[in-house]
Amino acid sequence: MKAVQIYKFGGVNELKYEDAPKPEIKSDEVLIKVYATSINPVDWKVREGHMPGSDKRTFPIILGWDVSGIIEMAGSNVNGFKKGDAVYARPNVSRNGTYAEYVAVNAGEIALKPTSIDHIHSAAVPLAGLTAWQGLFDHGKLESGQKVLIHAAAGGVGTYAVQLAKWKGAYVIGTASEQNLDFLKKLGVDEVIDYKNEAFESKLKDLDLVFDLVGGDTQKKSLDVLKPGGILVSTVGLRDEAAIKEKGMIGAQFMAQSSPGDLTSLAKLIDEGKLKPIIAEVLTLPQAAEAQQKSEAGHTRGKIVLKVAQ
Repeated sequence: MKAVQIYKFGGVNELKYEDAPKPEIKSDEVLIKVYATSINPVDWKVREGHMPGSDKRTFPIILGWDVSGIIEMAGSNVNGFKKGDAVYARPNVSRNGTYAEYVAVNAGEIALKPTSIDHIHSAAVPLAGLTAWQGLFDHGKLESGQKVLIHAAAGGVGTYAVQLAKWKGAYVIGTASEQNLDFLKKLGVDEVIDYKNEAFESKLKDLDLVFDLVGGDTQKKSLDVLKPGGILVSTVGLRDEAAIKEKGMIGAQFMAQSSPGDLTSLAKLIDEGKLKPIIAEVLTLPQAAEAQQKSEAGHTRGKIVLKVAQ
């Protein structure tokens, strides 16, 4: 098969599009013919050797941990899925990924893909969609009528978080750059803040939840807008846990986990027309380096997808 591999940690120049062995599956796994994958920050963090466990990986490594495709083969102990099923997943990040024509995935990590959208759009859902769902609901405990601030609301995770928070019945505030303000209003954000020209910490107060996808000073200032007992959820680590505790707030940091149940919930919302993937650009597998560069620049609206099967 064709795949994009790295032979050492480093920059995008380490990505090599080449022939690679087709994966073999175990009894509890499925072999998925990859139709599309998408770009996430974890991709370049692994590429640079910055992910926990990097020292235990063996080269070459295939990056990419979103997939939408068709089951080519199911292991003998797999129940509920069969050859020909259209599925999507966020596979185990510690294993070889989805910048490839085929990937072996544990059957406990997959779900049937949404039926109303194609593989290109489905591939943009798993990691970012799971991050938004678990951040808002599992860690943020978001309920109808609450107020939530979503930083980087126009990004890959942010666009899902906005839609899911609105679906839940929350009042949604989003920060973004000026060129994305109108886009966020159309997506359903109740209040938009241009983070380059407006100080959100002086405009907001008594919020129930801040969903921080940025970190740094943005996270520090976010403590000023939460009410006592409010929750700060971050995908990039907690900068000052002592300050969070001192202010009587709750802090949670997490990385999205594979969850077929959550993927099924996301697919249901998509098929009901209540949630839609936002795609910035579609490139091909040999363009993986270009796609990572664009995503890493941090100004992408929604997700960059790699089309794999022609």
